[in-house]
Amino acid sequence: MNDDPGVALVRLAELLGAELRTASAEGSTSAAPSQARIVRVTQDSRQVQADTLFCCISGAEQDGHMFAADAVAAGAVALLTERPLGLGVDEIVVSDSRAALAIAAAEVSGRPSEHLGVVGVTGTNGKTTVVSMIAGVLNHAGRVARSIGTLTSERTTPEAPELQRMLAEMLGQGVTDVAVEVSSHALMLHRVDEIQFAVGVFTNLGHDHMDFHSTPEQYFAAKAKLFEPGRCRNAVVYLGDMHGKLLYEASGRTIVGVSLDQAVDLTVGVAGSTFLWRESPVNLHMAGRHNVVNALLAAETCLLLGLEVNQIAQGLSALEGVAGRFEIIRFMTVGGEATAVVDYAHTPDALEQSLLAARDLVTPGARLHVVFGCGGDRDRQKRPLMGAIAVQQADEVILTSDNPRSENPEAILNEIFQGCRAARSTEFGSTEGPRIIEDRRLAIRAALQDAQPGDVVLVAGKGHEATQIFADRTEPFDDRLVIRQEVQQ
Repeated sequence: MNDDPGVALVRLAELLGAELRTASAEGSTSAAPSQARIVRVTQDSRQVQADTLFCCISGAEQDGHMFAADAVAAGAVALLTERPLGLGVDEIVVSDSRAALAIAAAEVSGRPSEHLGVVGVTGTNGKTTVVSMIAGVLNHAGRVARSIGTLTSERTTPEAPELQRMLAEMLGQGVTDVAVEVSSHALMLHRVDEIQFAVGVFTNLGHDHMDFHSTPEQYFAAKAKLFEPGRCRNAVVYLGDMHGKLLYEASGRTIVGVSLDQAVDLTVGVAGSTFLWRESPVNLHMAGRHNVVNALLAAETCLLLGLEVNQIAQGLSALEGVAGRFEIIRFMTVGGEATAVVDYAHTPDALEQSLLAARDLVTPGARLHVVFGCGGDRDRQKRPLMGAIAVQQADEVILTSDNPRSENPEAILNEIFQGCRAARSTEFGSTEGPRIIEDRRLAIRAALQDAQPGDVVLVAGKGHEATQIFADRTEPFDDRLVIRQEVQQ
């Protein structure tokens, strides 16, 4: 965007079809051309610097208009606002400041997605793994690729100004392709508006975020926005999910359907999986059938981005895994070796898929243990569902704290336990029922101590996270580190 005085705001106002109120030295406004120079856009008054356009977002909890004066005092030279504020700086008055923010962020950053191969990956589960796989395969083939998502940002999908700024910086560093996790929140809240996606990818749809979306249908409608005309040139969808089939049947663009059947001669083990994809051998160093699906989604995406089949197969075989995503740790028990698995699974569908994948690793006659909880201040409806899945799929269940945040940990555990009880009535297999050990370290310790040779202990919910969040504090806690510490004692 041209940042010469007088051009930036005028052009933005034209793009937004909005009124530009230009402040005079006396603080009054007029229609005269603006002299403001804009080099930065933000919706966070704490991030305001000189030459910043501050966007006033009317949020669910706070109204950004209340912080406009603070932003001006911090150096904001203009405001993007839904009502005139008269604070002595230029204002662009719009009907929807969040939607306008995305356009402003793209303009100020120079619309970097138009010069990159951007892939958007959406779905309930698997987004992090798929974007990591895509970037890894592209890099192995000689491209310069990066990923944006849970492992790189505070939010799954950053707000529009941060996302556009990251893309612009990557472009300036010589990056050719970027794989981005696209959440349903991001699609509903306009974070990825104005991004041109070369490929849109759909992994699956499960139960999640019912605290944000009123119904499962609205949740799917949010995800489906990524595949609307003008968003992405091509699409790859998983046909093993009914919602993927719906997208496949409704799309009018180039769309590729993926199914597990495409992994020919598939074998799955603790060390990973081997299969043929498009007649090329793949040796995937990531366990679980769900990761085979993730690999196929990544493979078909890279094919659309211009790689050859053999390049993709070699790239998949070179991948080393994704932090906290079905990450395997071997350990010794009295009498032999057992396996611990750390996985980010924090939705009913993800927990079920993780348990099924872990069951594949259990030695015949041995047991599958699971340790998990549910996060506080998040979708409460999924808690009993996850409890039911745990007792149905695992032999031994320990319920523990995840990130309770502002909620009472005991209350969260009780809601999970009610799902366990409903699923098994008064019988819980070989035990009286799932154990409740609120302290997460003690829960992990108990499961590891109970494990026998050939057993698998799945620790689910937090994955790569290195902290545990309580109402009054945040403490260091990494499931992977804790497991290694416990098995070395």
